[in-house]
Amino acid sequence: MAGFLVVGGGSGSGGPRALTSDEANRLAITRFRNYEAHGRAVTITVPGTAGGLVVTGSVDYRGKVGYGVVHGTGRDTSSDGLIEWTATAVLVHPMANAPAQAPASPPRSGWYGRPLQSSGSSLDSSLSIALSLGSDRPDNAELLPQNGASWWGRDQVDGHPVDVMTGPSSRDRSGTAGNVRYWVGSDGTMYQVRASVGSASQPVVIDFDTQKYLPVKPVPGVTPTP
Repeated sequence: MAGFLVVGGGSGSGGPRALTSDEANRLAITRFRNYEAHGRAVTITVPGTAGGLVVTGSVDYRGKVGYGVVHGTGRDTSSDGLIEWTATAVLVHPMANAPAQAPASPPRSGWYGRPLQSSGSSLDSSLSIALSLGSDRPDNAELLPQNGASWWGRDQVDGHPVDVMTGPSSRDRSGTAGNVRYWVGSDGTMYQVRASVGSASQPVVIDFDTQKYLPVKPVPGVTPTP
């Protein structure tokens, strides 16, 4: 998840300040709740100078794989089609008239694979961030404030009251607590995440949608090992 910095707004006023114990506990379980749910329906809005991309689909946080449909939001629709990704690889299925929602079962042919780029691609960085937002265990709530996590304000997402929090620092990089902002509900549910990617002037926005999560099915015969 290297190469992105926090940007944002829409977080209300009053922050930043230290987390209360309740806020730390909720931030500690938010990625675990995604894992507990097996997966989440997501909309990933990827910034771009030519209009950007929107990925609508699902992320399986136990299988560590995502699947959805890509639509260009500007004039360039060359990236439109289906997409499936893991932490190391991306599979794309170009479509001239991509549907609003990805079919439940991926087509059996027409896929092209490539390595997931660790830098230089806003799309790949956004896919990597989305895939990282689940964990098989809660974070240590007592360590979050020590590692730079903080509270930034209150907001609403689709009518849900949320707290906006940042942090903690990446395990391998100190001083990175502000790299991601989380919109977290009263029960620890993650509703939105914002982070910047590369030199893009706008953040990638990952919305966790209310529609039912559909289990991610592997692309027939060619899905790489996560």
